[in-house]
Amino acid sequence: MRNRIVIGTRGSKLALWQAEWVRAELEKRNPGLAIELNEIKTTGDRILDVPLAKVGGKGLFVKEIEEALLNGGADLAVHSMKDVPTDLPEGLHLAVICEREDPRDAFITGGNGAVTAKTFAGLPQGAVVGTSSLRRACQLLHVRPDLRIAQLRGNLDTRLRKLDEGQFDAIILAAAGVKRLGWAQRITETIPPEVSLPAIGQGAVGIECRKDDPFINALISPLDHPVTSVCVRAERALLKRLEGGCQVPIAAHARLVDGRMVMEGLVGSAAGDRVIRDRIEGSPSEAEALGIRLAETLLARGAKEILDEVYASDVPPVNGNISS
Repeated sequence: MRNRIVIGTRGSKLALWQAEWVRAELEKRNPGLAIELNEIKTTGDRILDVPLAKVGGKGLFVKEIEEALLNGGADLAVHSMKDVPTDLPEGLHLAVICEREDPRDAFITGGNGAVTAKTFAGLPQGAVVGTSSLRRACQLLHVRPDLRIAQLRGNLDTRLRKLDEGQFDAIILAAAGVKRLGWAQRITETIPPEVSLPAIGQGAVGIECRKDDPFINALISPLDHPVTSVCVRAERALLKRLEGGCQVPIAAHARLVDGRMVMEGLVGSAAGDRVIRDRIEGSPSEAEALGIRLAETLLARGAKEILDEVYASDVPPVNGNISS
């Protein structure tokens, strides 16, 4: 029995909210346990002036935290699941996936710009929309090719400030983060998955730790949410089969409906001119197999050509509507 453990986390407000939530849940279940936070700056936090797709690589927001796990600087790590690569370092595993918040994207206006649209569909022609996600850019341009998509980096509060300063007509963020930080009133519209299918794992928090640490594995196991876990693992199986990273728009969302798993997946071009989308249904007991089968379907329908083009180039293909 240990009386002190360390949680590794990024230092953003949202990351700290998530780590503090995990700490509170563990302290509630384990009175007398001292839990410290080790705030770690990741590569993704340091590089703020370059679009994520151009930075390349995987694990931009977790690599340094995983190194802390391996060298003893942390006993467990709290991540946003959409940031976690499908291949983990030897000796580490995702032991827990906590209950998911709203997985959808949030459309936010109301800054100092002239646009006051209350819905994404109501944006005027040529409006400037801020997002750091190729997945979002792809789907938004697929529906509204007239829009100008501008890169939006930084922590959540920084992104809202840039909107308020009038740098964008609207911005798109993950609804989960906005709600967790108490800013739900800022959401102008929650975009339905039919328009913007969420990122893999969006809205879910994962806890990573060393496989060979039975104390930590047992300590955090009560925080696992079986429904969220099975759905996110299905989505991650699709991503792994597609060998996807931040250089290509890939989306997936799984949910349980009347005891059955229903999952949608998407692969698109960065410019939004090509989008391959499909769905699958089956038993939750074969969740990862369903994710792989859906990925195979997308590949057979044309996603392979899109992926081959992206991975063959150093810079993801974009059209004139996407500005850096």
